[in-house]
Amino acid sequence: MVNSASSASSAADPRPATAVHMRHNGMGDLVWHAEYFRLVAATSRDGQVTVVVPPSTRARDLLGHEPWVREVIDYDRRPRRSEGRRGRHSGLTGPLRFGAELACRQLDRMVLFSDRPGRTLVACLRAGIGTRIGYGTTWLQRRLLTEGPRIALYQGPAVGLYHDATALAMAHGWCHGPVVPRLTVRPDAVHRMRERLQALPWPLHVMAIGASETYKQWGARRFTALATLLATRGHGVVLLGGPAETALSLEILSGLPQPLRRQVMALTDLPVPDSVAVLSLAQTCIGNDTGMSNIAAAVGTSTTIVLGPRPPLEHDPVHITLMQAPSLEDIRAEQVMQQVLQLRVSTGGTSPGPGARQAQSLRMV
Repeated sequence: MVNSASSASSAADPRPATAVHMRHNGMGDLVWHAEYFRLVAATSRDGQVTVVVPPSTRARDLLGHEPWVREVIDYDRRPRRSEGRRGRHSGLTGPLRFGAELACRQLDRMVLFSDRPGRTLVACLRAGIGTRIGYGTTWLQRRLLTEGPRIALYQGPAVGLYHDATALAMAHGWCHGPVVPRLTVRPDAVHRMRERLQALPWPLHVMAIGASETYKQWGARRFTALATLLATRGHGVVLLGGPAETALSLEILSGLPQPLRRQVMALTDLPVPDSVAVLSLAQTCIGNDTGMSNIAAAVGTSTTIVLGPRPPLEHDPVHITLMQAPSLEDIRAEQVMQQVLQLRVSTGGTSPGPGARQAQSLRMV
């Protein structure tokens, strides 16, 4: 039974009540999709969508304040191995349990940014969601999806998730070409972090030291060498990570010459919105292939990703520079510093401090 509030909203805005779905676990994965979610929202009831993504994407922290987000629902099917737990929506009956959660939202449409959406499609059927849009790359998908057009999955040398999301958005007319990922920074977080960073010298560089997998980790020794090189030139450095990187940040700090340590700050205890604000206030970000590096670019900060031998990232050629080599060990701190200094020149190296970054980093929608 449709409640009166839902009926009134439907009468006022006949566009479909819509959810968007992505099954991938990373914050970077969410960054690549966020602008396409926003474009779907523009075609949906009240200009909003319900975002259905894994909890590890931290969507509430990254997108919860956006005016086009109605609600964030956790798709808790496959937690990261490091979490050591079973997902709420795992197992044979997981899709039915998930569908029961969706049913009370009275959704009209689900847009699935996923190459393997089978379980979520079953949940959509259980929830009574009449319009189901997705890639349609398999026979089963084409049977369970209700609307075309379909797309062909990206087969090129780069990471494909962003390209696939772009293809779906273009096929349905939500955009006419690739949309570079962007995030909005919370003004209250910017205010807090500007105060906290005030004592560090300018220019300010953030090192995103976290890594979801050990093979993506550049390592304490190399981060220490880079921090030493930058601090020796009089620059400020922030070591940014989560609680899991606390020991790593202390190892980096302990490896610095004592006189330089006052120019380097470790921040591993921040809530996600404050970490985003730190990235927006810095002149450059240098990091592993991690969510924070992708977030840095999405808030307009020139970002160098120490990528090593893995497939390139092509979603933001303006803000992201990739350091590639046969192995991560082949990438030296001196090489990265030279790249960072070139970026500093190209983006203007005379800014007086973190406060000067706010105007260009805040994206208000």
